[in-house]
Amino acid sequence: MNKALVVILAAVTLDAVGIGLIFPILPALLRDVGHISEVATLLGLMLALYSACQFLFSPILGVLSDRFGRRPVLLVSLAGAAIDYLIMAFAPELWMLVLGRAISGITSANMAVATAYITDISTEGERAGRFGLFHAMFGIGFIIGPVLGGVLGDFWVRAPFIAAALLNAVNFALALFVLPESRKGTSGARFSWDTLNPFKPLKWALTFRALIPLMAIFVIMNFVGTMYGTIWAMFGEDSFQWNGLMIGLSLGAFGVFHAGAQAFLTGPAVARLGERWALIVGMACELTALIIVGLATQGWILFALAPLFALGGIGMPALQSVTTQQVDGDKQGQLQGVLASLVSLASIFGPVFFSFMYFAVSDTWPGLIWIVGAGIYLLALPLMLGIRRGATPAAVAGE
Repeated sequence: MNKALVVILAAVTLDAVGIGLIFPILPALLRDVGHISEVATLLGLMLALYSACQFLFSPILGVLSDRFGRRPVLLVSLAGAAIDYLIMAFAPELWMLVLGRAISGITSANMAVATAYITDISTEGERAGRFGLFHAMFGIGFIIGPVLGGVLGDFWVRAPFIAAALLNAVNFALALFVLPESRKGTSGARFSWDTLNPFKPLKWALTFRALIPLMAIFVIMNFVGTMYGTIWAMFGEDSFQWNGLMIGLSLGAFGVFHAGAQAFLTGPAVARLGERWALIVGMACELTALIIVGLATQGWILFALAPLFALGGIGMPALQSVTTQQVDGDKQGQLQGVLASLVSLASIFGPVFFSFMYFAVSDTWPGLIWIVGAGIYLLALPLMLGIRRGATPAAVAGE
């Protein structure tokens, strides 16, 4: 494994730890700052704001990284993330938390740049496996982050945010002093205000016919994926009377198996099954797990389902690999920005939808929310069946 890949994966892991730190404790902080009882709705709206900023800035950061290089864009976004967590750590008013989440959404768009970086340094045959490692390292971050966040949050509700700020400072130093540039950008590139138009890259991506169903799968899968961050903590509290530590441990167990599956099973699964069947098998595993969680009456069942949930993630690296084959190397940042933007678009509506839905069913049957998610997930099946193994770049409309 080359040095650049090791460094970018380490940076991704630290980023995931910083994000995961705040999940178990964010509802408690909202209660502490806002003095409100209906946290579910506000939490959903804040997560939607976070995703809206990702939607707007992911394609912008992707284009900027194509034009000016990956490294400077990463550095700016990591510095912004450290500032964001400091704002949230010491915010005395609710509006400051809202501002902090907006900044966090902008800076978290750097994941599009990180995936473009991996594309730069990998051959087409290596990409699925390396995207699997990318997701595995992110999963390892969620092993550490939620557990640490639950422990620190039970000690002091603001401690996880201070820890997240410190981790992002370490991440910034890693990128500044160790990470080499993977793509120096366009020679003589100049900044123009047109670069800040987030809809221009989206329009560009829609000219590739083969990208449209792939992007739709990204939207559906990530829309359903917003359930976990939105209602996991509240579901654990309401159904099993979990505290912050138990919530963190459950997310940590999920991360252990998710990381293992994506690091060690993605490459072999794609090689043996192909991209399409890797997606379908993953979907079948996750659908089964969602239905069982919806019917669960004891908390240990969620821990037991962690391996099955993890198998649901093996298809995403294969999907990312297929999408990178559709455009040239000098547009990979733009492509990854578009994909991240579409994922964020789903995340804008997902938290709002699932938080309101959970509020509607939590008094009667909290687990129904997971079965609803399974039904939405099924919408991706026809699109998955249409993916051909070894897809080739599509022609651009009008050319």
